[in-house]
Amino acid sequence: MKDLFGQAIFDFQTNNQPQDLITSTSISEEDEMSVAYLFRTYEEMPKIEQKALQLAKGKVLDIGCGAGSHSLYLQNERGLDVTAIDISEKAIETCQLRGIKKASVKDFMLLEKQKYDTILLMMNGTGICGKLNKLPVFLNKLKSLLAPGGQILIDSSDIIYMFDEDEEGAYEVLANGYYGELVFEVSYKGQKEQPLDWLYLDYNTLQNAAYANRLQAELILEGEHYDYLARLTIA
Repeated sequence: MKDLFGQAIFDFQTNNQPQDLITSTSISEEDEMSVAYLFRTYEEMPKIEQKALQLAKGKVLDIGCGAGSHSLYLQNERGLDVTAIDISEKAIETCQLRGIKKASVKDFMLLEKQKYDTILLMMNGTGICGKLNKLPVFLNKLKSLLAPGGQILIDSSDIIYMFDEDEEGAYEVLANGYYGELVFEVSYKGQKEQPLDWLYLDYNTLQNAAYANRLQAELILEGEHYDYLARLTIA
């Protein structure tokens, strides 16, 4: 990968002529995303993110931390022991420049032996799972990283609303596959990143998958745009 997302974050942090990211998916047209949004303060965050940060406790793992805004708040304002990880080298370099004490380039699927009281996955945390058939492995890996009494705080959206309805009110989705499986593309400063599998998950599907993998799911909060925050704990 070219790490364009991380480069945009780093450019903004270092004031190196940052530009908007251009994003698109397999079911949506190109859209501009301001990199500044990734540097939002707690007050600027959606209620779902604020609620997740309120519920965070103990030793925290922030997966896919990006520019580190969630970790920074938990470290500086809540005084929690936070580890921020991302596969983007530039994003992690930015987190370090912003003062996050524990920030490193890591794929959480490769973590071993570490245990956390809170695992945080924000900004469509189910996205990095990629495909629905990978959900059991994804959930079991997260579960293996939980300390006794620990919690996984994860958000996503039910994107069924993006599909057309027929006269009887049924949504016109592809017969094969799950409608929340998208291909996500990013462009920055004229360069295009490799396409990325990205999973949006409706809450009922997450709840059923959690149950099948011996996790308890709890719907914490629903947002204004078909999004939600869920908490997973070991059943």
